[in-house]
Amino acid sequence: MCFHSKQSKDATTVEKRFNAVVNDLLNFRPTEHFNGFEYPQTPVITAENPGLIEHYQWGLIPHWAKDDKIKQYTLNAKIETLHEKPSFRNSLNKRCLVIADGFCEWQWLDAKGRRKQKYLLTLPGGELYAYAGIWSEWVNTLSGEIIRTYSIVTTEATGIMREIHNSKKRMPVILTPQNEQFWLNNEALSGFAKVDVPLEASPI
Repeated sequence: MCFHSKQSKDATTVEKRFNAVVNDLLNFRPTEHFNGFEYPQTPVITAENPGLIEHYQWGLIPHWAKDDKIKQYTLNAKIETLHEKPSFRNSLNKRCLVIADGFCEWQWLDAKGRRKQKYLLTLPGGELYAYAGIWSEWVNTLSGEIIRTYSIVTTEATGIMREIHNSKKRMPVILTPQNEQFWLNNEALSGFAKVDVPLEASPI
């Protein structure tokens, strides 16, 4: 799965990589650690506004939710069951790029996970990349606030991730620069189910 990510590059570097403009520089805060369970605002690019880098909250809240408690269960969305889950069905064609330059995962060192080794996963050189994401818009019925949220899409682990995430064997769908636009254009999900990127793992 993917619950701990990072985006440590400055705004100029991110804008150049994704050919888009940060719409709120005051909210743009490079960090070495986004903890999904803190539901942070992180930089994303949506199909609706491909020239803008916006900040959406991690943890998708479907438009029909009565409150925001569901977000603790929607940090990730399995690509194999996106069509089936009520939380995600309405967001199938609301896709986004979730900008990052690394994520953390824990390898179990014993059968029950009592001993674990933490790893940082990056592309060579710590290059920027995008996770495949889906998003939603939710209105807080108490305050009237419009909140835009997202989930990171995950798939079966491949390559080095099968060794590291050896408990559930899952990983985020990491898009290549060549297929980012295909994702935003709502191409078939099956074309993104296999991740083929050269991840590097560093114990931390």
